Amino acid sequence: MHGSLPSPVAPAASGAPASRFRLPLILRLALRELRGGLRGFAVFLACIALGVAAIAGVASISRSLTDGLAREGRRILGGDLSFGLIHREASPAERAFLAANGRVSTVAFTRAMATAADGGAALVELKAVGPDYPTLGALVTEPALAPADLFAERDGTFGAAADPALFARLGLKPGDRVTVGDARIALRASLAAEPDKLASGIGFGPRLLTSEGALRASGLLQPGSLNRWVYRLALPDAADARVEAVMEEARRTFPEAGWEMRSRLAADPRFATSVARFTQFLTLVGLTALMVGGVGVANAVRAFVERKRPSIATLKSLGAPGGQVVALYLTQVMLIAALGIAIGLAVGAVLPFLVDAAFGAALPVPLDPTIAPGELALAALYGALTALAFAIGPLGRAHDVAVSGLFRDTVDPDRRRPRPVYLAVLALALAGLVALAVASAFDRRVALVFIVAAGLAFGLLRAVAFGLMALARRLPRPRRAAPRLALANLHRPGALTPSIVLSLGLGVTLLVTLSLIDSSITRTLERSLPARAPNLFFLDIPSRDADAFDRFLGAAAPRGKIERVPMMRGRITALNGVPASQVKAAEEAAWVLDGDRGITYAEDLPDGSRVTDGAWWTPEQGRTPQVSFDAELARLLGLKVGDTVTVNVLGRNLTVPIANLRHVEWRSLGINFVMVFSPGTFRGAPHADLATLTLPEGPDAATEARILREAARTFPSVSSVRVRDALDAVSDLVRKLALAIRGASSVALVASLFVLAGALAAGHRARLYDAVVLKTLGATRRRLLGAYLLEYGALGLATAVFGLMAGSLLAWVIAARVMKIGFVFDAGSAILAALLAVAVAIGLGLAGTWRILGQKPAPYLRNL
Repeated sequence: MHGSLPSPVAPAASGAPASRFRLPLILRLALRELRGGLRGFAVFLACIALGVAAIAGVASISRSLTDGLAREGRRILGGDLSFGLIHREASPAERAFLAANGRVSTVAFTRAMATAADGGAALVELKAVGPDYPTLGALVTEPALAPADLFAERDGTFGAAADPALFARLGLKPGDRVTVGDARIALRASLAAEPDKLASGIGFGPRLLTSEGALRASGLLQPGSLNRWVYRLALPDAADARVEAVMEEARRTFPEAGWEMRSRLAADPRFATSVARFTQFLTLVGLTALMVGGVGVANAVRAFVERKRPSIATLKSLGAPGGQVVALYLTQVMLIAALGIAIGLAVGAVLPFLVDAAFGAALPVPLDPTIAPGELALAALYGALTALAFAIGPLGRAHDVAVSGLFRDTVDPDRRRPRPVYLAVLALALAGLVALAVASAFDRRVALVFIVAAGLAFGLLRAVAFGLMALARRLPRPRRAAPRLALANLHRPGALTPSIVLSLGLGVTLLVTLSLIDSSITRTLERSLPARAPNLFFLDIPSRDADAFDRFLGAAAPRGKIERVPMMRGRITALNGVPASQVKAAEEAAWVLDGDRGITYAEDLPDGSRVTDGAWWTPEQGRTPQVSFDAELARLLGLKVGDTVTVNVLGRNLTVPIANLRHVEWRSLGINFVMVFSPGTFRGAPHADLATLTLPEGPDAATEARILREAARTFPSVSSVRVRDALDAVSDLVRKLALAIRGASSVALVASLFVLAGALAAGHRARLYDAVVLKTLGATRRRLLGAYLLEYGALGLATAVFGLMAGSLLAWVIAARVMKIGFVFDAGSAILAALLAVAVAIGLGLAGTWRILGQKPAPYLRNL
């Protein structure tokens, strides 16, 4: 501080107690020193602002989505309550109960084949509505038509609106006609927006919105056919307590109805859960960016302390105690951190408004952009604790360093550990970060795993750095000057090795992870169609037409393999007598208890399955109701042979014991189910069949298209699905997930680059000292550059090896455990990613070194 040094801080001169003026004095001194600007803190600010902005932005958008769902819950649901039934319509008693509580509207859903006049056919998700649709919100079509005109029956032809994808797939335009089952339907408009689209769900085919009369005229409502009826109830008294009371009364009055109940308070709980999970993932990514940025904070603070050595020595020589010196510079650091936090909060707060302005009209969910004080405060706390945790160590070291030690710190840095009080502050800050991450997590187990993994990563990188330094210290000294200097630079006092290994190691790990995830997704999609997978699936085959349909497929594909099984839908309502809503299922198995499942019955063990516990039933045993359950899901649900499962099918609860557990090879894409019942369980019950056709020559688009057209014409009530189309839909979803992961992880990657640049900048003073001394002694620029190239190359090679191993392990965890896809180790892409990171590190290092080597020694020798 030389000429700008503030007044000595010894309290005796004032005659007042030190404690009375200490804090204000420290604050005044800190603010006075900050008048000189924020030189050297660019990386510090960038790291804190980036991490806080990521956490604040994610939390704010999540809050906006949640508020939007809550605000628009009634419109999304189409009422205050909805009651969904599978396979059947509500009974007169059930309809009477609903009508007694409010205004009822009906919507039905089913899959069907839409056939154009030229014979082209496509699977559609048919949605049939009543005359009062929509009860809430607005239906938007192009051209704009009132629902009465859109759905009106004219000369035996019903009206409809269709998703633009259906027009494109069949080469149609508004006004053209299609046949669905036995019904003729005119596509009078293109469907632009449905007010209840979110609650209606997403299917494999484009939406076809028509009237309930058209559905009944189609002949698709056969016993056992797969259709879903949803009854929406608008209450005259829509108070929250009344909504809950009607739901409880419905459960009590119709305990075996088997309906899926939703309220406007949770219009789409599955979507809300997905938002919460994705928010947690993105928050952890933001926290990763903060933790990576914390290394940049530590580097910046270490460089700051180095620049302030003369000022610290002067203050101590004038009598300032070590604690006061630390408090002074910690105050400065936290003031600068507050600026970074403010920048991050500003970006995070405005992000929902920017997203709404840019994409609000295209979003399928309502976004209610708002300032979320609680979420912003949480992000600010994350930033403050990160700054404190990573700054207190470098600052605390200055407490006990003698004045003489401060002056010679350039050539002989003091290795003294900070005092216990500073280590305690560090421990409290880290504990606060852990507590915040766990307390705010949707899945605390995931948060704990992340924290442990982050701790291991930091610890391992630290160990790699110290191991590299120890190895360099023990290696024999080369005779040539450049290698000798490079080796010394790796382990000398004040070496950049720990900082560079930590920042570069994190960057390489991230790049390798993303590269291997990309490779795994690509390979999985390429191999997603097994060699003997079915080409076509056929749904809703009426039992009376099953034999005729088999003959049709036999004639259409004489050498094809045909499999057909009965299929129904049912909801698991209890496990071992415990209601499904009260079962604490593992996250990986919760989907089995949420909504209805496909079920079947069979005399023989299905292909692609093998019994792992218990035994398959004999023909005699098969007459008794029992079930075979998927072994992995049973393990996650805590089920074993002999336990009971209660399933609601066709409005009737059926409790059966588990006869055996079986492993299912789902990747074969053959016909298989989580639950396979014994023949005696449902024999005689109305149902439709499910069939598959496997062509001997494998995928054949022309043959598949011909069979689809002929099936749609001959059996209009049967829905057909190309496996390739289904896989393409899944592939598109997985690719979008991968893109989201790459985009989110890039935040942490950018932070890693900031940290690397900061680490190199932090070593600028030491490198400048070396360069000046060595050039004075006759070293050439080329020789010094060669030495630094060897040093950065050795650091890069060591971190690349670590990054390859750690990134491969992390990619395997994400691919196999999170995304549930096959992990593929693509050595070429992983090594390329590691080399790219190393090249960036060497380039940045040499760029900074080149600038140092260009300095003239004389101006610096005067101040050494």
